[in-house]
Parts: sequence; structure tokens; C-alpha cells
Amino acid sequence: MITLHGFAISNYYNKIKLVLLEKDIPFKEELTYPSQDEALLKRSPLGKIPFIETTQGCLSESQAILEYLEDAYPEKPLYPSNPFEHAQNRELIQHLELNIELVARRLYKEAFFGGVVSDETKQEVKEKVEAGLIGLVRLAKFSPYILGTEITTADFLTWVHFGTFGMALQKIYDEDLIAKHVPNVSTYLALIESRPHVQTVAADRALALQAFFKGK
Repeated sequence: MITLHGFAISNYYNKIKLVLLEKDIPFKEELTYPSQDEALLKRSPLGKIPFIETTQGCLSESQAILEYLEDAYPEKPLYPSNPFEHAQNRELIQHLELNIELVARRLYKEAFFGGVVSDETKQEVKEKVEAGLIGLVRLAKFSPYILGTEITTADFLTWVHFGTFGMALQKIYDEDLIAKHVPNVSTYLALIESRPHVQTVAADRALALQAFFKGK
């Protein structure tokens, strides 16, 4: 049995949780917060979440976890079998996380945690995020899934990350930058959200966000 450590506000936690559900892999969740506690550092080298515990040991870094799950549980593949298409799937994920989510994360201090982000940072982030979204559209097919006719991990990660940084962008800029640059994104997201496991993760995330903001 795999144990998934973290919490449901984290988009990186939710990307692992959603893939576990979609691949029908038995797992349990354990609420875990980042810390420098020695016991946690033995399982996650920087004290970060998410990470998983397996019978063989622990794994951190969400993308490494995804690839382990794909290799260890091949019965329901979520990566294309064709090597080039497999690489395209990884390319899109890397672009999404490095060129959009990581950039947008600079806004989270103000968007979610009550801090302040400078106007200069907001302008820089907006320019880079918009460039990243335009690049994402160049990589995507939306026919009907993001890379073709079969759903893949790239679809689940797109849904998870759009949900998190989309909220931050809307709050900071009072504008839906995703809809501005990604044609028919509402139709695409509705397709992904029609899946029962996506609805489960969305509901759990909403409850966690409600509790988080209530406690602030």
C-alpha cells in the first residue's frame, strides 16, 4: 500500500493523488506539512511535500513519483507508448511547470497568504506567464485532449495547475489570463472535470481551501 503524504491545497500533491486514482492504485493519505523535523527529513530530503512511502522506501519530487507510478503500475497507462509522443507528454508537463506554474508561484505570497508582491514583480510575472501560456498552446492539440485523442498525465496536470495558478492570476490581475490565451479552455476543462476522480480531487481541494481560509 502506498501512502501519499501532503495536503489537498497543494497542486503537486493533487497531481499525484489524481494519477493514483486514475490508475486504480491502492493508496492512503496522511496529512503532512513541510518541516525540518529530522523524522521528516529522513523521508523527504528537504522536508517538502508531497512524497510517497512504499514498501521499498520513500520517493519525493512529484515528477519522479509520477514516472515511478507509470513504470510500476503499467496496467492503466497514462503516458503514450510511442517514445516520441511519450517525450512530448513530458515536454508539455515540463513547460507547464517550469515556464508557467513556477513563474506564477511568485504571486502566491499575496494571492493566498496575505503578503505583498511588488508592482515590478507583478508586471514581470504577467509577461512571463502570458508568454508561457502562448507557448503551451503551440505544444497542445486539444483534440479533444491536450496532446491528442487519448487522455494522459499532461491533461491531469494541466487541470490541477490551471486551478491553482488560475486563482492567483485572477486575484492579482482581475483578469482571466488563461482564457485570454488558451482558446476554448472552458470546454477543455469541462471535459476533464466530467471524470469522477477529477471531481473527487476537486471536492477535497475545495474543502481544504475552505478550512485554510477560515483559519487565517
